[in-house]
Amino acid sequence: MKMYLISDNVDTLVGLKIAGIDGEIVHNREEAIKCIEEIRSNKEIGIIVITEKAMEMMPEKISELKLSKYLPLIVEIPDRHGSKKEKDWILNYIKEAVGIKI
Repeated sequence: MKMYLISDNVDTLVGLKIAGIDGEIVHNREEAIKCIEEIRSNKEIGIIVITEKAMEMMPEKISELKLSKYLPLIVEIPDRHGSKKEKDWILNYIKEAVGIKI
């Protein structure tokens, strides 16, 4: 099973290529959707790593992919500028999902 990166910038792509992960740079919504459709047809790709900005280009497509089947797994990462999410977003996510404060 392979990993594939969808990024909005060259720096993230180069960094993950060094780690052995192939990928593609997308600049707009159309390119991002085309890339996702190509990945869906490739049965060797089990994990899609996607930057936050690239994910923002097509949130409904990502949701559709997550709900349609268990593979590929979608992993969202920040880009070189850091995350746009709030400081304790993972704790808030757990709190909302489970109902307990950590």
